[in-house]
Amino acid sequence: MSRIRARFWDPTGQRYALPTWPWRMAPPHLLTRRQLTAAGLRPGGQDVQGQVLWSSRRYRARGGVRVAFLYDVRLALPKRAATVRQRAALAKANATRRTCPECLRDVGYVLSHRLGICNDCAEQAAA
Repeated sequence: MSRIRARFWDPTGQRYALPTWPWRMAPPHLLTRRQLTAAGLRPGGQDVQGQVLWSSRRYRARGGVRVAFLYDVRLALPKRAATVRQRAALAKANATRRTCPECLRDVGYVLSHRLGICNDCAEQAAA
């Protein structure tokens, strides 16, 4: 095991207060929140079960170490489905974001905050 990987190897949690593994070395039953989401699951109220640490040049200002928290897939619950009313409210909100206040039509894309109107109305105003 390389020095960098050995630096983050702490499956008992003595050094980092949480069980810690280097990149790609965590047990298979521990997944990140994104991995749970991709599997159609959510943490379901469980506490963080461990973490993965790795070095990153991009985050040198923050010590150069990145972290990903891990959750036990055996304790995870299925994702909740949105209700019919929630889906209707989201559809209404998205329709409002796509409606131009000048020409009052649904333009099919979310309006720019900078312009506040659709591209066609912005071009006519500029001309």
